[in-house]
Amino acid sequence: MESLLSVRAKTMKASEIRELLKLTQRKDIISFAGGLPNPQLFPKEQMAEIAKDVIMDQGDHSLQYGTTEGYSKFREAIAERLQKNFGMDVNSHNVQITSGSQQGLDLLTKVFVNRGDPIIVGNPTYLGAANVFAAAGVKFETVQVDGEGMNPDDLEEKLRVMTHHGENPKFMYLVPTFDNPTGVTMPTNRRKKILDIAHEYDMLVVEDDPYSELRYEGDPVKSIKSMDKEGRVIYFGTISKIMTPGLRLAWTVASEPIIEKFTYAKQNSDLCTSALNQRIAFEFMDRGYLEPHIQKIIDMYKRKRTLFLKGMDEHFPEEVKYTRPDGGLFSWAICPPEVDTTEMFKYAIRAKVAYVTGKPFHVDGSGNNTLRLNFSMPSDEQIESGLETLGQVLRDALAHSIKDTEEGDFMMAP
Repeated sequence: MESLLSVRAKTMKASEIRELLKLTQRKDIISFAGGLPNPQLFPKEQMAEIAKDVIMDQGDHSLQYGTTEGYSKFREAIAERLQKNFGMDVNSHNVQITSGSQQGLDLLTKVFVNRGDPIIVGNPTYLGAANVFAAAGVKFETVQVDGEGMNPDDLEEKLRVMTHHGENPKFMYLVPTFDNPTGVTMPTNRRKKILDIAHEYDMLVVEDDPYSELRYEGDPVKSIKSMDKEGRVIYFGTISKIMTPGLRLAWTVASEPIIEKFTYAKQNSDLCTSALNQRIAFEFMDRGYLEPHIQKIIDMYKRKRTLFLKGMDEHFPEEVKYTRPDGGLFSWAICPPEVDTTEMFKYAIRAKVAYVTGKPFHVDGSGNNTLRLNFSMPSDEQIESGLETLGQVLRDALAHSIKDTEEGDFMMAP
């Protein structure tokens, strides 16, 4: 069988995080590891009401194949919302509906990437995107990420060296608002500079934006796409974090020529995204349910984020630095270099608390001393007790070199 596999299939591997999450499913584990919306917020009654109506009243269409571009009314509603809430100069012809943003990333590689092509990502970067790009055979070039996201000065220097060696990356990928994994947000001046650099080096900017509507404090920051005057930015949005992920609905926003190519690529993938799910989502928006629902999400996550930061302030050792996100789902912690969070994970599990190790988010293999923490899923009580336990695990890790310590010598929190 192995000899029959394609080159691309041979490079595919399981998501390290999804494999790790299997270890956190025990009911006695307090998990800060996932990145999932809290199911307590799923609009079950409204969805049930809408689903029945859509099937009974629109069944001839909602249960049928749909167009590859997506349900026209849904695309129009998305475009109008992007105009009103995000200041984007777009219409429905700039919008293609996909089966989740992950499909959008896959279509991106099919349209733009040849094996061996260099692309720019942050270090760290979103693992789901990195896995798609790796399977397509890209050559990763990493740019430093700091407390304000991708560093433009480091980006310019990287591009200067690359072009000197005849390498011309086609795009850079980033999550500029409430980044996954770091939780940081890129300020407006840095976004403008990123776009200017993309113009100078004639490359695309891929802006992944699943979290920006989940803001708990501070003023909104303009999307890079809203500053785009050249059709240089490809924007990904989704309902997964603001409605429900189970419908598997997202959108790619780009210039019409790019959307046309994405449509051709999607026809070869799945023909069309679920017509039923698109009509359910459209009705949810059209009936005025979406904005109050987003506010409900914000109210819960804001409380959890505040409680989470308070817990880290109280229980984490001062040597461990962590981000204080204004929104989204994650905080990112950086330990001293001697702490290996991959090794520390098994001791954390023994103490009945879990996190996501940071190394998988670094395509260059670094990040052994980092970890990602999610605050949307655990209960308030789990946040308080789990962070106390994790703080003890971190203190023990600092007091001992985990890599050199026998398992029995490692003191765990009770």
